[in-house]
Amino acid sequence: MLKKLFCLPLLSVISPNLFAEGLSMQAGAASPISQSLLMTFLMAAIFYLMIWRPQSKKTKEQKNLMNNLTVADEVVTSSGILGKIIRLSEQFVVLEISPGAEVKFQKQAIAQVLPKGSLKEMNKAH
Repeated sequence: MLKKLFCLPLLSVISPNLFAEGLSMQAGAASPISQSLLMTFLMAAIFYLMIWRPQSKKTKEQKNLMNNLTVADEVVTSSGILGKIIRLSEQFVVLEISPGAEVKFQKQAIAQVLPKGSLKEMNKAH
């Protein structure tokens, strides 16, 4: 009975005609209401695991990144600009992208914090 309870919703997705004609006529088959509830639950679980949970995890990581920014952090913006934070406010950061060149960005534009010394290493390579 338990095997039928889990297999019937999957078969209904794969082959609705087979399910409607053959399997629903068998004795002991699950009721249509319980099958609908099970399918709804399975779809909600798939939605949660595939979409909602990863997105909320990504949002939480981005929020932690924004809260942990400090002056002198070396960062990469979402547009790919590398720089060092020289000023920081609640909404904006000012990056020094080269000696004497400062650019103001929204905090949300910061995509990644680089390890200390990364900018010097990149400047040596060029």
